[in-house]
Amino acid sequence: MTTVVWIIVAIIVLAIIIGAVMWYRNKKRTDDLQQTFGPEYDRTVHQYGDASKAENILVERRQRVQNADIRPLSSDQQQSFSDRWRDVQAEFVDDPSAAIGDADSLVQEVMQARGYPTGDQFEQNADVVSVDYPNVIENYRKAHAIAERNAGGNASTEDLRQALIHYRSLFDELLQSSNQPAEAQS
Repeated sequence: MTTVVWIIVAIIVLAIIIGAVMWYRNKKRTDDLQQTFGPEYDRTVHQYGDASKAENILVERRQRVQNADIRPLSSDQQQSFSDRWRDVQAEFVDDPSAAIGDADSLVQEVMQARGYPTGDQFEQNADVVSVDYPNVIENYRKAHAIAERNAGGNASTEDLRQALIHYRSLFDELLQSSNQPAEAQS
């Protein structure tokens, strides 16, 4: 074989190796994000219609949370938030609609106390919390959707009860004393 043929073969082999490495890195990234985000990965891919774009967004979310000062709650904070949650539950009996608004506000307060970067937009708050709590974030979205329907007068008392249960699932996770999400403590 001539030198030119050897160079062409070497270029082809190198291209195959580079392609295999890139494929492996992309697969590893996808697997990592699917493992980390669970059902939130699928929801985000569906939302954006492009796995690559969705993965970039998930990586960006994870980076925002890693750069934040996420911290555990003190015992006093935990007790205070628990007491306030009991008040919200008691309020539900007399005024379910107001209780749902208070539950949403309380969950946001706990997020802020833990150090999660929160804003005025629900979806931004849900996105950041989804990094550490991917298995309950869908409950938060469901609770918020019911609260929005309630604001328009389109939620039954049973809907509001379900919203309170959904808010409670995230509230309980956020209230954990460790800096690690409850899902990672097992």
